Amino acid sequence: MSNFVKSPLNKVKGNCITGYQAIFEEFETKGFKVLTIDCYPGINEEVLLKEIKKIKNVTIVSTFDIFKSEQAINEQIKYFLTDDRVFGKMYYGNVIDFMDLEKLETAKQLVQTSDKVVIYGFGASLVSKGDILAYVDISRWEIQQRYRQGMGNYKCSNYNEDKLRKFKRGYFFEWRIADKLKASLFDELDYMIDGNKVAEPKMLTGADFKRAMFTIAGRPFRTQPYFDAGVWGGHWMEEKLALENGDPNYAWSFDGVPEENSLLLDVAGQVVEFPAMDVILYQPQRLLGPQVYARFGAEFPIRFDFLDTIGGQNLSLQVHPVTEYIKKEFGMPYTQDESYYMLDANADACVYLGLKEGVDKEEMLAALRESEKTGQFDVEKYVNKFPAKKHDHFLIPAGTIHCSGAGSMVLEISATPYIFTFKLYDWNRVGIDGKPRPINIKHGEKVIQWDRTTNWVKDNLVNNIDVLKEDEYLLEHTGLHELEFIETRRYTTSKKIVLDVNNNFCQCNLVDGQSAIIESLENKFEPYVVHYAETFVLPASIGKYSIKPGLDTEEIKVIQAYVRIPQA
Repeated sequence: MSNFVKSPLNKVKGNCITGYQAIFEEFETKGFKVLTIDCYPGINEEVLLKEIKKIKNVTIVSTFDIFKSEQAINEQIKYFLTDDRVFGKMYYGNVIDFMDLEKLETAKQLVQTSDKVVIYGFGASLVSKGDILAYVDISRWEIQQRYRQGMGNYKCSNYNEDKLRKFKRGYFFEWRIADKLKASLFDELDYMIDGNKVAEPKMLTGADFKRAMFTIAGRPFRTQPYFDAGVWGGHWMEEKLALENGDPNYAWSFDGVPEENSLLLDVAGQVVEFPAMDVILYQPQRLLGPQVYARFGAEFPIRFDFLDTIGGQNLSLQVHPVTEYIKKEFGMPYTQDESYYMLDANADACVYLGLKEGVDKEEMLAALRESEKTGQFDVEKYVNKFPAKKHDHFLIPAGTIHCSGAGSMVLEISATPYIFTFKLYDWNRVGIDGKPRPINIKHGEKVIQWDRTTNWVKDNLVNNIDVLKEDEYLLEHTGLHELEFIETRRYTTSKKIVLDVNNNFCQCNLVDGQSAIIESLENKFEPYVVHYAETFVLPASIGKYSIKPGLDTEEIKVIQAYVRIPQA
C-alpha cells in the first residue's frame, strides 16, 4: 500500500478566517477609509464585487475599468505573444504599463475625495494601498484549470481559445508582471487571502502569512503535487501512488516545481493554499542561499517532475534550446537542461538519446519535415536507443535530441524553464483533445548539437556515475554533465548519516525505501518524515542535518540536486 502523501501539510502558527462574510466583518471591525484588495489575475472578481456591495455607503473602484482596452493591450504585447501556439517572448515590464494613466489619476482623485472607498482587482494597490491592504492569491495550477473550463486571460475575451495559447499568455506575460507586483507588496500586507476555492476564501493576517513563509524557508518542506493526463501516459503513478483512476492516463506530475505548485499550510487546523512561489519571492536568500540568489535572483532554478510511460507510449522525440538561443528568441536567462532518473522501468524500457554516428544532417532534417505530412519517421535510423533499468541516470544537456520510451517511470531532474520543448516527431498521434500536438522543427533544427553522437553520449551521458564515498554510507555522483549547472548525488544508507547543505538549497527525492526521517542537528525544525517517491526541499538555512531510514525501512536511496557553486 502506498504511503505517498498527496496533500502534504506544512504546519504553521496563526489564525485563519474563513468565508467572505467573516473576512469582511474583520475588515469592518478594523475600521477604514480606504480598503484595498489587490488580486492575482485569475481571481473571480465578480464574486468579490458581490461581497463588496454589501458594505453600506461605500464608493467602489474596480481596476478592471482602469486597464487599457483588450485591443490596446493585445497590440502592446503582440511582439511578446507572437503567432506561435506555444512559445512567446518573456515580458519584463510592469502592471502599470497596461493601465490608462488618465483613468488611473481619476481613480486616485476619487479615492481622495470619497468618505469610504473599496478598491479591488488586479493592480488595485497602484491606485492606493489604503488603510487596509489585502491580497487575494491563487495558484497557477488552479488558473490553468479555470482556463480549461472557459475562463479567459485577464482583460481578454479569449474564452474558447486553445488552452495552450491561454497558458502562453499567462506564462510569458500575465504571471510575470503579477509576480513582480505581488512581491513588492509583501512587507506592507495587512491580510493575505487564499482565493483558490471561489466559494471558500481563507484569510491570514499579513503578519501570520509572512511568519509562515519565514518558517517554511527554515525547514524541510514539500509542495502540493499535481497530476495531469497525457496521450502517452501510463499507470505507474496511478498504482504506486494510489491515485484515482485516470481516464485518460496520468502522464506527468509536478512535485517540486514552486513556480507551478502550491504550499498547503495547516493553520490552526484549517488548510490554506498559497503559491509556492510566495516563499521564494519573500524569503529568497533564506531558502536558496546567498550564492544561488546572487546568480538567479528570486527564482527556484531546479525542478523535479514525473513522466510515466509504464503501460503508456513513447514521449515525443524532442530537443531543448541552448542558452544563446533561449536568450535571443524567448528572453530567458538560462535554459532547460535536464536528465532522466529511472525511478522504475519495465524489462523492455529504453531511452532515445543523441544521434548515431555518421548521421547526415540534411537527410535527417528532410525526413523530419516529411514526417509532418506522412506521420512516419524512422527514429532508430538516426537516434540512439539505450536500454533503461531502475536507478539508471541519463543526462540531457540542452541541444541533445532525446525522449523516454514506453515502459519507463522517469524522475526528471531539470532546470526550471519547463515549457521550452521543441517536438521533432510525435509518433503520428494527436493529443487527448484530438488536436495535433505542436511540432517545432523550425526551432529544433537550430539547436540540435550534431556532434553528440553515439560514442560521446555513451561516455558522457549514460550512467556517468562516480563513487565518492563508500565506508559509512555510499555516496555517488550521478550527474549532471559539466555543461549543466546542476549537481546530482545519490546517498544509499541503512543507518543515520550526518550531512550539511553548505548554505545551498537542495531538492531531493526518496527513490528507494518506504520512508526516511530528517532531523536538525541544531534543533532548527521538528523531525520531518518523507516517503517513497516524494520530492522535498532542504532550504539553505537549515545547516547540518541527519537522515536515516524510517522504522518501516532497512535501507534508503535519496537523490539530491543542487546548484554547483564555483570553488574559490
